[in-house]
Amino acid sequence: MRYGFTTGSCAAAAAKAAAYMLLTGREKTEITIETPKGIPYTAQIRNICRKEQEVSCAVEKDGGDDPDITTGALICAKVSFAEITDRKAREEPGRKNGTGHAPEQAQVVIDGGIGVGRVTKPGLDQPVGNAAINHVPREMIEREVLQVCQVLDYRGILSVEISVPEGEKLAEKTFNPRLGIVGGISILGTSGVVEPMSTQAILDTIRVELRQQRALGREDVVISPGNYGLDFLKNTYHYDLDKSVKCSNFIGLTIDMAVEEGFKRLLLAGHIGKLIKVAGGVMNTHSREGDCRMELLTAFAVKCGVAAVDAARLLSCVTTEEAVRILDECGRRQEVMDYAMERILFYLEKRAQGKLAIECIMYANDFGALAKSKEAEEWFTLLAQEAGQQI
Repeated sequence: MRYGFTTGSCAAAAAKAAAYMLLTGREKTEITIETPKGIPYTAQIRNICRKEQEVSCAVEKDGGDDPDITTGALICAKVSFAEITDRKAREEPGRKNGTGHAPEQAQVVIDGGIGVGRVTKPGLDQPVGNAAINHVPREMIEREVLQVCQVLDYRGILSVEISVPEGEKLAEKTFNPRLGIVGGISILGTSGVVEPMSTQAILDTIRVELRQQRALGREDVVISPGNYGLDFLKNTYHYDLDKSVKCSNFIGLTIDMAVEEGFKRLLLAGHIGKLIKVAGGVMNTHSREGDCRMELLTAFAVKCGVAAVDAARLLSCVTTEEAVRILDECGRRQEVMDYAMERILFYLEKRAQGKLAIECIMYANDFGALAKSKEAEEWFTLLAQEAGQQI
């Protein structure tokens, strides 16, 4: 499958091309940069606008065969001379600095413009107030622009503004609003390259959310595979979703990260369709990793005394909701769900290796809460008391 290039690579390429055009006065329609992964990226330069004091241009984001929402977006860079001080530096290229020596190299100041988000909460890659341009893209931009300055023997200060015209609209489809990044997308990338169908971006986002919760001083974290689980917590327990983390299918890896980030307690809340797999020790609940839902439910039902004829019906179910309904008809729903929860907790605690206290709630859309660990209810009571509320 075809690789793509990150928004960070696009920003660095656009900035390099704009710097070259500003310092030479010559148009540049193609530029090559070196990505941190060591793969060169040759970008076509678009929307060139040249003025005496600034040059702007754009690179179209190409995510390769990865389903990236930013593919096709224009990542723009405007490079300009800094005010007054820089003008003197350009007019007097041999001018000495305060120490009596000529500056060794140029300087690059980087900021975000329209469509690039601004950080409003702690715990992210950039401090509160900064443009959401992560440190690796910043390093890439600086390195590529300084390379141009060195070749052209320019030693002043250049200002680089990265913008994404469609960024604010695109951000609505990302985790940015949830993370406290407002006004646009983030300029991201650690390798400079987008690996097709990579799960790394999802894992990175989970890590960021966990780290942000810790930065806010929280030692307890609530995780759920998806939006429905979070909605269940909100509707049933009036839980503040800003304090929760969506872990997708990566339950095991999220537990690992929670331990690494120093959390003391974790609550997992999820639909039976996901969590019943955990009862079999499956820690990545994506269907391509394995689907043992009905086999596990049937085994648990048999252990709890469900008749063979009903066990056969369970085994042929298409959905877990349907299976729960059959167990309800048999009068064995609660017994089976309690045993399933016992097995879920066994594997969750095994994964945490005693480094994290874990609670769990499992629900079904048509039945609400099916089973919960002994201290799950206490979890919400304590959190409500801390917030000065009453559940």
